[in-house]
Amino acid sequence: MISFSSLKALAGQLGLVILNKTPAPPAPQDGTWYQIKAAADVAEGAEAEAGQAIEVYIYGEIGAWGVTANQFIQDLKAVDDGTSPVLVAFNTIGGDLFEGLAIHNALSRLGERCTARVDALAASAGSVAACGAHRLEMASNAMLMIHNPWTWASGDADDFRKVADMLDQTLEAIVASYKRKAPEVDDAELRRLINEETWLTATEAKNLGLCDEVIEGVTVKAMVGDGGALRRYHKAPLALLASLEEAEQPPAAVVPPADEPPATPVPQPNAAALVSRIIKGCADAGISNLVEVLSMSGDLKDEASVDAAIARAKAVRELCVSARLPELAADYVKAGLEPEAVRARLFDKLAGNGFGEIINTPPLDDQPAPTTPKAASPAKVYANRKQARTAKPKAS
Repeated sequence: MISFSSLKALAGQLGLVILNKTPAPPAPQDGTWYQIKAAADVAEGAEAEAGQAIEVYIYGEIGAWGVTANQFIQDLKAVDDGTSPVLVAFNTIGGDLFEGLAIHNALSRLGERCTARVDALAASAGSVAACGAHRLEMASNAMLMIHNPWTWASGDADDFRKVADMLDQTLEAIVASYKRKAPEVDDAELRRLINEETWLTATEAKNLGLCDEVIEGVTVKAMVGDGGALRRYHKAPLALLASLEEAEQPPAAVVPPADEPPATPVPQPNAAALVSRIIKGCADAGISNLVEVLSMSGDLKDEASVDAAIARAKAVRELCVSARLPELAADYVKAGLEPEAVRARLFDKLAGNGFGEIINTPPLDDQPAPTTPKAASPAKVYANRKQARTAKPKAS
């Protein structure tokens, strides 16, 4: 089986992010969507109890729009004494698969002192990460969701074949992660459940061996992520979708005084709708290869900013193509450079490569017009050749 590091390197070469994430970070309701509470985090002057657990809360997306594996590992190292129990609580819609695999492996390295607890939902990459713990507990009202990896890509037929092969390989990594937690699970049945996007209750997960214990349900206040991501799944439970609808209901309107006109509410764009607009806009502009770069921008808050970013990206790419350096377009777009700044950088690169100054001004009016050479007479040419052959050499 291909190693995790090889998979991640191959994905980087193909420019892929294997994911199910949304284009904007979740807005936490209580400010605790990601938190590590160490045994030393006690009141000043108090002493930490021996063996007190280190508690980690991954409440939000996994990856660049939420908690990254590097952030998780570094934060944990900062408080881990090497002996205290570690409890990792999950309430996540998922995210970047490779980030989830990295967290899975980090939890696995903690050994028997690591317990994962699914407080509400561990979906997709979140379920992969949670299964890295030695012990996995689920609240009685929690769910574990498993499904196939997916991504977006652009390119020719060969590029898409590579993407398909890449997704097949990442599926094997997902299967291996679940089977590490549940070695006795039937391989064919597990693959069927993954392929069908299965939402497992705590009891169902325990029957498969993915869960060790079903505990009493808990009340969860923090968000699992943007609702747009949840709606992209084919079989999201209706009860879970209904809870999102309730959360999205606006608060009761405040009636302004009679002398103040009511304020017009500004509709907030849905994250999934913005991603769709980016994909369609890039396709229409002929810059589908820049979809991922634009989607990762944190400045795209509404339709107007998306349209402006697409127009700017198109202008940047056209400049790079004109300079015969199209490979630089993605980096310039990612850096958020304006076309004028890109033009200056391209000029510097061309001048530095020996192209010199580019001059496209017309000739001055006082310059003499170029003359057109006259055709030589064939008879005169032959006469000159004959004369040259019969001429006597001059004395030196």
